[in-house]
Amino acid sequence: MLRADDIDLHTGKAKPVGTRLVTYTYGEKMRAAIGHQYAREYKLCTLDQPWAESKTHPGTWTGNPCNSPTVSQYMSSLKRRKVRSGASESTSAKAMDEKTMQKLHDINTNYPVELTLITVPRKRKSDEIDVREPWAGYRIRTMLQCLYIISMLCLLRYDEALHIRFDHIELTKNEDGELVLILNLPFRKTHQTGGILPFVLYRNVEKPWMCPVTAYARWHSIFYDLNYETRGFIFRSRVGTYNEFSDQPTHGLSPQSFLSAFRQNMEEIDINPMPYGTHSFRRGGCQYLALVRRWNIRDVCVWGGWSDYKNNPSTLFRYLSSRMDNTVQRHDFFNPNRMGTDPCPRCRRTCHCA
Repeated sequence: MLRADDIDLHTGKAKPVGTRLVTYTYGEKMRAAIGHQYAREYKLCTLDQPWAESKTHPGTWTGNPCNSPTVSQYMSSLKRRKVRSGASESTSAKAMDEKTMQKLHDINTNYPVELTLITVPRKRKSDEIDVREPWAGYRIRTMLQCLYIISMLCLLRYDEALHIRFDHIELTKNEDGELVLILNLPFRKTHQTGGILPFVLYRNVEKPWMCPVTAYARWHSIFYDLNYETRGFIFRSRVGTYNEFSDQPTHGLSPQSFLSAFRQNMEEIDINPMPYGTHSFRRGGCQYLALVRRWNIRDVCVWGGWSDYKNNPSTLFRYLSSRMDNTVQRHDFFNPNRMGTDPCPRCRRTCHCA
């Protein structure tokens, strides 16, 4: 309250102009940290236990004070006052879309496989040429492409995707003889004690840029070519030259290295990388399943892990709509001449009501 509120809680007057205040989002994080302290460190309650007066011992209180009605009302009031004062609202990372995935796939899979260093000339000024080493070679690009697709199709958070191990993935054939990739995660943010249903992914011949089976098989084959052990982390940290990665099973790719490589990859296809982040694939996956593949919202919730009553399904709707993403113009919703979508590979329809 002292760090986030523009009103002095002791005098009731506005704080001096220029006083540095934290954002509302930061205030929510402070509230969550205090709730964690009471629940996990002091062992006095659970994270979601309400704050209430004890019926057996009047005058004493039990539960988590961060869940009290007073705190909840104050945080709602703080958010309204932050907005009215002109404080910028926190924006989510822009969602990844299928067209961008296709561009990344084309540039990464068509990159030369040779091991020799390739210099890439880049114009610095109109009369100067700056010759730099490429930021990544074919191996690193193959790893990133596999990471992109699995993160997007399985709606994974970046920390969940980066911690995938070889024993979590199985490449096998189903009863119909089709090659499938099965991902069994031992934990997730919302399922830290297990009970996670497997992600079963199939080949996508019509859209290779969205094919997890081909992407994983291509990345897996590089381990065999280098005689690396196929155990431990699948996505490895970068070492040495622009095209090398660690042979140690415990050296996983860090979030900072992933984000840096991802943004350099985006710059290559002439897309501003700054609106994108490590959460772009999870958000983009929700929109891809609901808007492109036209899954029922209920199916998206089940697939992403929002079907449990303890998980807030409203998260899905925040992923589906954001001012950072490209949405339909207001005047085009009922426009009969509105441009159609890509044809469905099965029914070949391109209308928006398909």
